[in-house]
Amino acid sequence: MLQGIRSLTTRMRLHADKDVNVMVTMKKIAELCGVSRGTVDRALNGRGRVNAETAAMIRKMAKQLGYEPNPAGKALAARKNNPVIGVLLPSEGNAFFDDVIHGMDLAASSYAIYGLKVRYYLMKGYDVEKQLALMESMRHQVNALIISPIDDPRIAAAIDSLVADGIFVITVVSDIDSSQRRAYVGSDYFNGGETACALLEILLGKKASVGLVMGSRQVLGHRLRLEGFRHRMERLPDFTIAGIVENGDDEICSYERTKELLQEHPDISAMFCMAGGVYGACRAVMQLPEEKQPLVIAFDSVPTTVEMMRYGIVKAILFQHPTRQGRLSVQLAFEYLVNGRLPDKTWYLMKNEIRLLENL
Repeated sequence: MLQGIRSLTTRMRLHADKDVNVMVTMKKIAELCGVSRGTVDRALNGRGRVNAETAAMIRKMAKQLGYEPNPAGKALAARKNNPVIGVLLPSEGNAFFDDVIHGMDLAASSYAIYGLKVRYYLMKGYDVEKQLALMESMRHQVNALIISPIDDPRIAAAIDSLVADGIFVITVVSDIDSSQRRAYVGSDYFNGGETACALLEILLGKKASVGLVMGSRQVLGHRLRLEGFRHRMERLPDFTIAGIVENGDDEICSYERTKELLQEHPDISAMFCMAGGVYGACRAVMQLPEEKQPLVIAFDSVPTTVEMMRYGIVKAILFQHPTRQGRLSVQLAFEYLVNGRLPDKTWYLMKNEIRLLENL
């Protein structure tokens, strides 16, 4: 084996001295390594069994020579495999996901040559049984799953079951870190809550009575955002939370529950809309006399929230790059399905950016 490695090193040096513009092929790597082209293909693409030392030798040679797979050949091979990504989102009635899906569509269109297909499975709200049923329906239909999961042990178990069946799973927008999903792409929710509290301090000073409108405690990200807000509040003894309502990211529910909250706590000086349902909450605020309307901050620049900024109801938003989240999640799934590359990180976190009407 030692003599073989020395011989390989000599051949690599000799080849490196030749014209670097010569196209490097699997056939050439096979000749230099003294193995078959099929062995090179299996070693570089992780297909089949190859002796560990032989595989290491082949990869070293490919790296030394600057080998790049032929895009046309790779595309042909991918099309033969018919890669399908299933996307499961609670997007119905929640405009935030429009931008997430737009990012996914952008990524999918750029991979059309590879025959990649993206199938959307959309639902409304946070019904665990509904999400479980959709996941099960995808089991034999997709090679990868991108999901915005409800944080429930049954969902985690379903993800683990899909992974055991060879399905590559990424979470997007919200996470369920108790599962065997491969990576999470989304907002840093805890930081988002901290940033929102700091923003209210800048806008209102050291004293405020805050009403919180959240989507659902069934969503890990929403709970983390609340934890981050409370953590930052520890520095502000005169900041209090007057009440918390959940709206399931539904505008009508948001309107009704915010209206009730404002009636029960007329001293509220600020509203923090932590997820969807911003328009409904703002409509409730607008029913108050102007001098009694609390200041509102929210997440995401969806059209109805921008409208409320123009009305002067929403003073600022925190932006979490939904298009980038969608695009990156599909890119990671593509890299695994077509190139066999696993994500190099467990979390891909988007920074929360404060935006005013003037810099949208």
